[in-house]
Amino acid sequence: MMSEGRIHSIESFGSVDGPGVRFLIFLQGCRLRCRYCHNADTWRTDGGTLMSADELLDKAERCRPYWGKSGGITISGGEPLLQIDFLLELLRKAKQRGINTCIDTAGQPFTRKEPFFPKFEELCTLCDLFLVDIKHIDPDAHKSLTGAYNGNILDMLSYLSDINKPVWIRHVLVPGITDDDEALHKTRGFIETLQNIERVEVLPYHSMGAYKWKELGVSYTLEDTQPPAADRIKNANDILNGLK
Repeated sequence: MMSEGRIHSIESFGSVDGPGVRFLIFLQGCRLRCRYCHNADTWRTDGGTLMSADELLDKAERCRPYWGKSGGITISGGEPLLQIDFLLELLRKAKQRGINTCIDTAGQPFTRKEPFFPKFEELCTLCDLFLVDIKHIDPDAHKSLTGAYNGNILDMLSYLSDINKPVWIRHVLVPGITDDDEALHKTRGFIETLQNIERVEVLPYHSMGAYKWKELGVSYTLEDTQPPAADRIKNANDILNGLK
């Protein structure tokens, strides 16, 4: 039976969310409460616009001439794994159409328990690339930053390594929270246990989504935090890519 997903928004031309030019689909709903979140309006699981997989893919294919050989669609959020049944239908149909697919996830819903895990196993056969955030390597610091511990997220990355599924790692660099050298070296140590990492990217913190918190009536606790300096961005890039 055809299902519908809760869609927050779409963007027809993305150049930083996977290889080539991407059609971006942002799914509604997220359980993490990252202090720097710039899409706080995606948190609610009952929001968004209901759309079918075919509706989305028909829109995506209008942009196909711009994709070149490496482009395709990237499903982000919110947290796309919260809508895993719809995600499976979307990726099955994308594969039938010969569309390259990426999933941009923080991994929070991951578990090796039923019924999620068999669905995730199938998802891995359909998805070409995972973009995964490592928000903080330390469990307690991760909980302070996001509201949840990170054990299952790191376990998801280990599983993706075990099956050799291509992954790009992303790390948001927040001054005073995620940019200390010790944590960065620990993160690099974990990355070195994985066999499937194609790229490690540092994303400098910005506050461009702070206004959405105000609109939701939620206090934005990083009001006084400035974007990281260029030398700190280079330092994090060097450490996370094993250059220092």
